[in-house]
Amino acid sequence: MPLPTDFRLPKFLAEIGPKLPQRPWSDALCASLELARLTKQIDADFSFLEGRTLRIIVDDLGARATLRYTAGHFRPVSADIEADVSFRAHTADFLKLLRRTEDPDTLFFQRKLRIEGDTELGLHLKNLLDSIEPPAWFAKLVA
Repeated sequence: MPLPTDFRLPKFLAEIGPKLPQRPWSDALCASLELARLTKQIDADFSFLEGRTLRIIVDDLGARATLRYTAGHFRPVSADIEADVSFRAHTADFLKLLRRTEDPDTLFFQRKLRIEGDTELGLHLKNLLDSIEPPAWFAKLVA
């Protein structure tokens, strides 16, 4: 049974999450992006990200994934490094984006998706990711 898009994780997770190691989140995100890129599931030009540091923050989970795009590859970096741009939202809102039940602009204007840091870079990345059609297997995964 899929998770409803309006669910909220227990508050204690947001309190203990930041105290847990953050590197596994970064490793998992980078591995997923690299696999999708290498198998042409994501066929996009990310060169505008060269040398830039990105962070995804899942507020109600207390999770931070930090990565840098270097020499044409996504690489995990320390959560202590300052990010050029960060995307913040709750789990349910990221699921809405992944499921394509809500567009990023709506969540942004409702202040449920926040872009911090280099907003121009963030909007460029947001628009690029929104233009990529997810593969059929992915739609089944997040359904």
